Order: sequence, then C-alpha cells, then structure tokens
Amino acid sequence: MTIRHLRSRPWIRAAVLGVGLLTGCSTTSSNSAKARPTDPLSQARAYLDEHQPTKALRLLTDLHRQTPDDLDVARSLTEAYVKAGQTDAWIAELQKRIAAGERAVDQYMLGLALFSRARDAGAPSVAAFERAATLAPDTAEFHYRLGLAQLESEQYTEALGPLRRATALEPARTAWRLPLAKALHRTGDAPGAVEALGTVVRGQPTAADVTTARALMEQIADPFSGFPKAAEAKLEEGMRYLKDLDAPQHAILAFEEILLDYPDVAVVHALLGLAYQRLDDAGRAVDEFKQAIERAPRDGKNHFYLGELYLARQRPDAARVSFEKAVALHPLLETAWFHLGDIHLERRDLTAARESFTVATALAPEAVAMRGKLALVYQLEGDFAAAERELRRVVEKDPENMEFSLRLGLLYTEQAMKASRPEARKTAASEAERWLMKVLETQPENAVASRALQQLKAQ
Repeated sequence: MTIRHLRSRPWIRAAVLGVGLLTGCSTTSSNSAKARPTDPLSQARAYLDEHQPTKALRLLTDLHRQTPDDLDVARSLTEAYVKAGQTDAWIAELQKRIAAGERAVDQYMLGLALFSRARDAGAPSVAAFERAATLAPDTAEFHYRLGLAQLESEQYTEALGPLRRATALEPARTAWRLPLAKALHRTGDAPGAVEALGTVVRGQPTAADVTTARALMEQIADPFSGFPKAAEAKLEEGMRYLKDLDAPQHAILAFEEILLDYPDVAVVHALLGLAYQRLDDAGRAVDEFKQAIERAPRDGKNHFYLGELYLARQRPDAARVSFEKAVALHPLLETAWFHLGDIHLERRDLTAARESFTVATALAPEAVAMRGKLALVYQLEGDFAAAERELRRVVEKDPENMEFSLRLGLLYTEQAMKASRPEARKTAASEAERWLMKVLETQPENAVASRALQQLKAQ
C-alpha cells in the first residue's frame, strides 16, 4: 500500500501572496472582452489575471495612496510588484518606509514580498508578519498570514496560536480553518483537525478548498496506515476479487486469511463487511462493520458503510445516526451528506435537508442528483430564485437534460400560480411555457408537461 502525502507548499504559497485562495476575497474574470470592471481594484485584479502587472501597478499605487490601510489593495499591490519582477525594489521601498515610521500594513506587505522569495520565506517573512500582528493585534489577516508563513516553515506548534487567533477574530472566513487543520494534524490533534475541516465544508468552500481538504483528510484518516506489509499481496488479491471481478466469495476467503494472522486490522473487517453485503448477507455484514468500528472508532467510513446497509434495509433512523457519525468523523463524505439530506427531506426537516444537500453539492458540484435535491428543498421552502439557480446550473451544462428542463417548467408554473402581481405572473408563465414546450418538443407524450401547460392556459 502506498500512503499519499499532502504537499503543503504550493497552496500555502498561493495563500500567502494571492488574493483568491483561502482569503475570501473576490477575483475578477480574465475575460475582459465580456465586461471590463469599472472600479479601480477590480480593474487592477483583471490586469493581474491577464498578466499585465505594469498596468495594475499604476492603478494600485494610486489606490494605496488613497486607502493606505486597505489590505486587499496592499496585498494586490505587492502581488503586482512581484509579478512585474520588481520584488527587490519593493522590499527596499518598504524597509525605507518602516525605518522612517513603522506601520503595520507596511510590515504586512514586507512579509508578503519576502515570502515570495524562497530564501526569505522562512524567518524573515515570519518576523515581518509577527511585527504586523503585534502592531495591530485585532487584525485577523495579519495573524492568518503569520500562521501560514510558520506552517510553510514547518513550525506547526508555533502556527497554531496565530491561526486560532485569526479564525476567532473572523469566524465567517471558514476557509482559514484549512491551514489550522493542517497545523492541528501535524501537532497530533486529529479530532481538532477533523472538526476544523467540518467547518470548512459547511462554509461554501471553493473547489480549491475541497481539493486541499480532501488531501488532508486522506492523511488524517488513511485506513491503510500501518497496514502489515506481509499481507499487502493478499489484500490486493481480495480487493481485485471484490472490485474488479465481482467475486465476493473469493474476496471473503482472501480477507479472512488476512484476519487469521492480523485479527485487529479494521480496514479488512470493513472490506469483509462489504463483501458480505454484496452477497446480501446483512447479518454478517453488520457484524463486520461493527468490528471495524470497534477497532477504528474514529474512521468515519466504517460508520458510513453501516449507514448504507441500514438504509438499504429500510432502517432510516439507524442509518441517520450512522451517517451523522460518519460526517462528524469524516466531513468529506459527500454521499453520506446526500443520504442525510434524503432522510431529513423524508422527515420534512427542510432546514436540515438544505444544509446537508448544500454540503453535498459543494463536495461534488457536478453531481446532478445532489443539485436536483437541493433545488427541490429550495422550492419547498418557497425560495424560487435559489431553486431556479440550481436547476439552471444543470441545464446550462447539459441543455438536453429533459428532467431538469421539465423541473424548470414546473417551477415557473408554480411561480405563476402563486404570483400576486400581474406582471410577475405573466413573466413566470412565459418562462414556464418556454421550458414546458421544450420538453414536449422532445417528449410529446410527457403527461406532466402537458398538464402543467394546460394549467397555465386555464389560469
């Protein structure tokens, strides 16, 4: 078995200097042909995205002069100097400013600039960020950048304090808990790291956040960590029978042979449970999953396997308990979140269902079923705009998806029926008719679309 390790350096470097990853700051599309931003900072960001740092520098220099304490401007200005190849000159300018009259924002920009140079990414940048945090102790950004710089220097214990301080000062920036989770994991606090990742996934993470969180979670909860090397060949044999050859009986023989010599290896009990489940032997499967949980109580996947078995056996209450334990121990399990959403939806707990489906779609944004369920919850809550947004995300990528085209037609039909203002009713009815006709052109026998169209014409 090979153990995949998280490579921290690339994303930490991007986080310290860049404005998109982990900062919660907005970025501007590089497609200037569509719409050139009008405010100076957005214009400068567009120039940086288009690899025109010299143009960005002119705008940002004026902006920084007008708003010297704006950290978004300060960070973008430093990025522009770095991308323009003028890092040394900018560092010299900042050091001159600091000598004349020290300001926290200048120390902050100095830390960013130093961090961009490999030789200064350790102690020099840490010292600058420390000074900025000392001068402005209530500015979360300074503590956050200090923690990132210490994390890059593998000062994991030292990074904990600044990162905790940053997240306490600005709890809404949930992505900041990613480096905190890394530091917690590196200092032996796996439960704390998992809790931090749970906050990240509930906070509308970006795709980059999810990728980083998955990589870290794989480190924290690697079921094959410490697996006996002597049993690796037999494990691969069993997994080949189970996954590739669909021969669970042979897989069971291989896994049981491993357990004769290593009875406490949790992952083998879990695999054995999956094999028994494939054979529809629920009793044996439950027993093996429970043994896996007993031997590895903090492995969320074992609770997930048990939950899926309960769900298949029409035991939703037991399944819910298992799925809740699964996501508490392994918050990156999108299917567990999806099942939880379904269970909550069945119980008409729309708030809990929305929260679960929101996390599931954040973790698997291309999963049509998850986005469809989230749209349904929004519709049931009466949030038609949010439901429309989710449905359109699917049909814009897959215009031939008649199921979601129909659902858009039905959504607009409901809006038209409930609208109190004539003009709103007319607009919704027009949209409903457009989508319903699209469905009927492809599926002329679609009774649901036909009834909805008749309903519209009768109102």
